[in-house]
Amino acid sequence: MNMESVYLGMTLRSPLVASPSPHTGRLDTLLRLDDAGIGAVVLPSLFEEEVEAESMTLTSRMEAGSGVFGEALDYFPDVDLDHLGLDRHIMLVEEASRRLSVPVIASVNGRSAGGWVHYAQEMVQAGARAIELNMYDVAVDPDVTGAEVEAGYLDLVLAVCTAVDVPVTVKLSPYFSSFANFARRAVEQGARGLVLFNRFYQPDLDLETLDVTPKLELSRPGELRLPLRWIAVLRPQLPGTSLALTSGVAAGADVAKGLLAGADVVMSTSELLRQGPDRAGQILADLRAWMEEHGYESVDQLRGSVAQHAVPDPGAYERAQYQKVLKSWHA
Repeated sequence: MNMESVYLGMTLRSPLVASPSPHTGRLDTLLRLDDAGIGAVVLPSLFEEEVEAESMTLTSRMEAGSGVFGEALDYFPDVDLDHLGLDRHIMLVEEASRRLSVPVIASVNGRSAGGWVHYAQEMVQAGARAIELNMYDVAVDPDVTGAEVEAGYLDLVLAVCTAVDVPVTVKLSPYFSSFANFARRAVEQGARGLVLFNRFYQPDLDLETLDVTPKLELSRPGELRLPLRWIAVLRPQLPGTSLALTSGVAAGADVAKGLLAGADVVMSTSELLRQGPDRAGQILADLRAWMEEHGYESVDQLRGSVAQHAVPDPGAYERAQYQKVLKSWHA
């Protein structure tokens, strides 16, 4: 059986990709993912403000007291700073690219146009085969219109795509008033692929301390339906664009659904965190078993089989599905 899949112009040995997580941030677990048969890995996002904060904190501590005592500059011995800020991400890209047998994709999230471009270029120079733009931002300024937000995103996509010579994919949230239109415009700006969807994590309130606390909840299988729907909608609209499905992928059946809807690859994070990197091998084994049972000889053969190619009016199709869902509930 041919399990190969083409994503961002790269031929992958399987359609399952490990998306950013603590597992893809450590070489030992990256190697285990490689051994399990993963098709590619996406390293944890480089956040511009995190890099800047680490650099500023280090500078502040190193210079503490230097204006008081002349000998203060000799307080600190020479130290290895490669584990901090940008250098930490560069080292991981270099080592992963050297040790893994699968493509390494670097994820970047910036605050400024210059930051996006600079860090993307650094990741490519370190050996990244592609760049994933992690468009995680919440628009809270009431004076900024939706059109302005979209224009800013598109300018960033164009700037990064122009600055690097590797494929660029954009990881998006579903919160656009006309998502299909924005997806097409992102591709027109140079994006070779789209990753659907980014999850917005919601903070919680601690009733004892009254603090806002970060709370990470891993995705559940039901979350697969939203990206599944939009992959099926976009596949015929963007035939030359690589589409990646992420969120709610926990089993081989979920990978099969994503491929049937038209995804080029299916990404998993939460299930691999729950069960460990070796779980990727079982997911792929279950996918192979399903394909054999249903007579598929290759991933290409099943891809897009249930996308909306033959639907003359996708809007009417979606409305009909909505009505069917409402009528499907039974006590």
